[in-house]
Amino acid sequence: MPYASQADIIDRYGEDALYALADRDRDGTLDEEAIGRALDDATAEIDGYLAARYPLPLTVAPKIIVILCVDIALYRLSPDHGTEERRKRYEDAVRMLKLISEGKVSLGIKEPEAPIERPEIGVATRPQIFSPGVLDEY
Repeated sequence: MPYASQADIIDRYGEDALYALADRDRDGTLDEEAIGRALDDATAEIDGYLAARYPLPLTVAPKIIVILCVDIALYRLSPDHGTEERRKRYEDAVRMLKLISEGKVSLGIKEPEAPIERPEIGVATRPQIFSPGVLDEY
């Protein structure tokens, strides 16, 4: 589930700003599929940074995550990533996510006591059928 919603975008930047980006065929209706995809992509990008520090998905998104999700989604929704201002907001969001993942900025939620455990990756092999000793017998 995305960390922000269409309503969050409208609350932050207004309905006109969203229509400018998400009324793809200029028929006066928002392309809700494109908005949903942009919010999902933004959430995935955020999770990529938070995974180093927090169990995912976050059950409740702190306000800073909602703000970052909106800015990233608008950047993703913009054709050619939009204006210089939109690109700067995106870069600021990524910078903030890096600080959060490094522990320099807190989300204000409890972090796990122990480091997040990642499953071990192993490789299983079968015994070698044709070892050098077997091949010498031929």
